[in-house]
Amino acid sequence: MKELGLKGEQLAADYLKKEGCIILFRNYKTPYGEVDIIVKDNDTVVFVEVKTRTNTSFGHPFEAVDFKKQERLKRIALFYIKSINRQPKVRFDIISICYEEGKYQIEHIKEAF
Repeated sequence: MKELGLKGEQLAADYLKKEGCIILFRNYKTPYGEVDIIVKDNDTVVFVEVKTRTNTSFGHPFEAVDFKKQERLKRIALFYIKSINRQPKVRFDIISICYEEGKYQIEHIKEAF
């Protein structure tokens, strides 16, 4: 993974911890693909996709989470739920990070889809 992506995921994890979430997994891999972060937010399991960009020339980072990626994340979530053998509340969030002029701007989109 590129350095910018790794930095973005670390910033997202730190942000989520500050928001009171408990990190369950980072880079959770399944036969269907990988999700960047899984956290517990109170009684909800949240699947978080992190997108980091250096500018918005080609759109905001969150716009990269298209329908195909959303469907893949849903399959990953179902795989996880089956693996824990219970049905928690589930949410899908996107953390969009833009790094411009030496500063990171974090946008957290809860219930993104």
